[in-house]
Amino acid sequence: QVKLVESGGGSVQAGGSLRLSCAASTYTYSGYCMGWFRQAPGKEREEVATIYASDGITHYGDSVKGRFTISQDNAKNTLYLQMNSLKPEDTAMYFCAAVRGTWCPPLVQDFAYWGQGTQVTVSS
Repeated sequence: QVKLVESGGGSVQAGGSLRLSCAASTYTYSGYCMGWFRQAPGKEREEVATIYASDGITHYGDSVKGRFTISQDNAKNTLYLQMNSLKPEDTAMYFCAAVRGTWCPPLVQDFAYWGQGTQVTVSS
């Protein structure tokens, strides 16, 4: 069982930045794929970014490429999402997720462990 707790959400104006954090209850630097997902009202949950940290492999959703950066701190068992150049369409509940394995699966439903989420609101 992996417990995940997100923090760092809030309200920001378009063009601003936020950094989300996700504290994991166990060591997830290797043996786990970690990811950030988001869900806006009335929409399906979508991948924002994933990382398999021990191999240095990252993947980003098309809508955030070049603006968001996912990273992981081995010593702190913490996952981060640096979000720059935020847009109103980035407004959503952001979730941290994890799945044990040797690679990052492509589907949202393949992730086994989820945090409670943190709200990000971007105003124009």
